[in-house]
Amino acid sequence: MHLVNRSLVTALCSALAFGAALTGCSPQPDDKASGKASGTQDTAESCAPGGLATEAAGKLTVGTDKPAYAPWFADDEPSNGKGFESAVAYAVAERLGYGRDAVVWQTVPFNTSFAPGAKKFDFDINQVSISESRKKAVAFSSGYYDVRQAVVALKSSKAARATGVADLKDVKLGAQVGTTSLDFINDLVKPTQRAAVYQKNDFAKSALKSGQVDAIVVDLPTAFYITGAEVPEAEVVGQFPDSGDKPEQFGLVLDKESTLTSCVSGAVDALRKDGTLAALEKKWLSDAVDAPVLK
Repeated sequence: MHLVNRSLVTALCSALAFGAALTGCSPQPDDKASGKASGTQDTAESCAPGGLATEAAGKLTVGTDKPAYAPWFADDEPSNGKGFESAVAYAVAERLGYGRDAVVWQTVPFNTSFAPGAKKFDFDINQVSISESRKKAVAFSSGYYDVRQAVVALKSSKAARATGVADLKDVKLGAQVGTTSLDFINDLVKPTQRAAVYQKNDFAKSALKSGQVDAIVVDLPTAFYITGAEVPEAEVVGQFPDSGDKPEQFGLVLDKESTLTSCVSGAVDALRKDGTLAALEKKWLSDAVDAPVLK
């Protein structure tokens, strides 16, 4: 039988314990080195003005599509601060501690903004409705605008005489691909003719103007802008009722694992609470008056 040197065993155990302690106290990878790391920043310190772990140090990168449509933007130029979403983006940036000169705009196609995969923006603002299906791929801020979907039809078409959803079943409808506007057509109207689907709203508006479709579905402010400034031979027929107990809302889109989400949501919540969002809505979406509800 071999004799065990008790002193040696004790020394070895002490050394292992010391090594474990060093490992536990050694510097660990900094999850906040990038805004793309997992987890969320949920402390006042982590949301310190101008100190966020953004895509580019000291800058806030904001994405949106091109063209940038009115009334959400003006003159197809997101950086001018004009239009509801441009103004909201700068208001959020200011709340986060980034002045206008620290905001960098990036072109991001609508469907790409909420598609799976890493993002090169800190947040995207482009009339993207918050939905459970989209939350599987991206994160959303709190809602910054309560939206309703509406029907725009040529005044001479059958669709213009619709007073309810059932009246739209037999007309040719169109909408942009990937939008809740298209979802309303397919899930609520369930037309007898398959809806025409367009890559961009510009194409949908052209189809409406040329009579290729009788009506298109867009959000309500866009509907009033189209009929007031782009297709005067069309009119807003009405708006769809809210679906469910919670209103449809536009939200800022962030990377699924973004550490900025809680800070950005906090900024949106503060802007809603202090009346900034309501004031911007009144200024830039004032033409979006109410429309009859299609029962």
